[in-house]
Order: sequence, then structure tokens, then C-alpha cells
Amino acid sequence: MRIKEILIGLLYPKRCPVCHDVVEDKGELVCRICRTKLPLVRQPACRKCGKPLLEEEREYCQDCTRKHHEYRQGRAAFIYDERMRRSIAKFKYEGRREYAAFYAEEIVRSCGREAALWQAQALVPIPLHPSRRRKRGFNQAEVLAEELSRWMGIPVERKILIRSKKTRAQKQLNDQERVSNLKNAFSVRKGSIPPKTIILVDDIYTTGSTIDEAARVLLENGAQTVYFLCICVGRGS
Repeated sequence: MRIKEILIGLLYPKRCPVCHDVVEDKGELVCRICRTKLPLVRQPACRKCGKPLLEEEREYCQDCTRKHHEYRQGRAAFIYDERMRRSIAKFKYEGRREYAAFYAEEIVRSCGREAALWQAQALVPIPLHPSRRRKRGFNQAEVLAEELSRWMGIPVERKILIRSKKTRAQKQLNDQERVSNLKNAFSVRKGSIPPKTIILVDDIYTTGSTIDEAARVLLENGAQTVYFLCICVGRGS
């Protein structure tokens, strides 16, 4: 097995998810210097969605103060800045699936202790519409969920939640358009019963529209509590 791993490493050397060159240090998932450049989420952070806050005395970001969310709580490892935008774009659109191992490791490192208290029974990746999955070749949320499962020991439920409507890209829309765009976008597979406590897995959390709609559908079909874990969150205020 060790020889096989060495041969794979020689043929397909690991790429750094920050600089995108071959990782300098053998056995590592990211270059040592690149790790220091990452925009980690630090306290103070919103108690609901985990976005970093500017004022230490605040408990919730403006978005979570003014809007009801269907999920109970969520966390992410990184702030969604230009560096992470490029990293996730490579992951999603250029087939750099190996980045998921690093993302999962960092999510567990920064959010794992809190997520363990949620006592979730399943990780449910946000699904892609079949046409988009065929074009991309894989679902990035599913690949991330599989890596998280290895760390957390929580099974991945890939077939419970399905994408029943092809939606426009959320980044092009405002808050109201995002909600409208996602209406009836998800459904629970016929005959499936969601676990009582679920962690939704996705790459980026900004307004929460995607997570909310997925959580709403799961709650309406038997789930009792829904959390989320993401690679990145937008900045709070």
C-alpha cells in the first residue's frame, strides 16, 4: 500500500490549494508559507452563522439579527476573500478534488469541537442539479462531505436530498432574488426519511438562502434539527 501511495504521489503530486503549485513539503496538504496567508474565521463571530464580527460585544451579525433562518447553527473555517475565491474556483471548475482533504482538515481543526456537540446522525451535501453535475463531473459538496466523514465518523447521506429545479447562479442575485430562485429547488427523495439531526455541507455560505431552503425541506420531511458546515463564510458586520 505504501509503494502504491508513493507512485501516485510521483505521478500526481499534490497541489497547494492556496498557490496551486506542487506542495513543497512532502506529506502536507498545503505549503507551510501559504498556510499563514489563509483568512481563518476568528472570534468574535456570529453565534448563529459563524460570520466574523467587527464588534466584540455583538452576538449576531446583521443578517442573522434581521432574518429568521431555518437551520439551528453553522460554522466555516475561512473568510471568503479573493484568495479563497480562487481556491474554491479551482476546486469546483478545474477538477482539483484533492483540495477537499485540506478543506475538511481545516474545518475539523477550527469547528470540529463545536460540531461534535451537535451529535449529528448524518452529513448531507447540498446537491447539484443533474445537468450541472454532468457538466462539472462531480458535486464539490459531496466530495467535501466524504472527507469530513473520514474525520468526524459521521456517515454521508447522498440520496436523501435532491435538486429538483435547475437554478441560476446565486452570486448574480440579490437577497430577494436568491430566495425566489431557490423556491422549490430541493426535495426529499420519495420513500426517504431524513435522520433527526443533520449537518448540511456546502462550499460557501453568504446570505444563507441555499442552506435555509435545504433545511426547510428536510425539516418538513421529518428532520428535527439542521446545522451546516462550509469551507467559507462571507464577512459579517
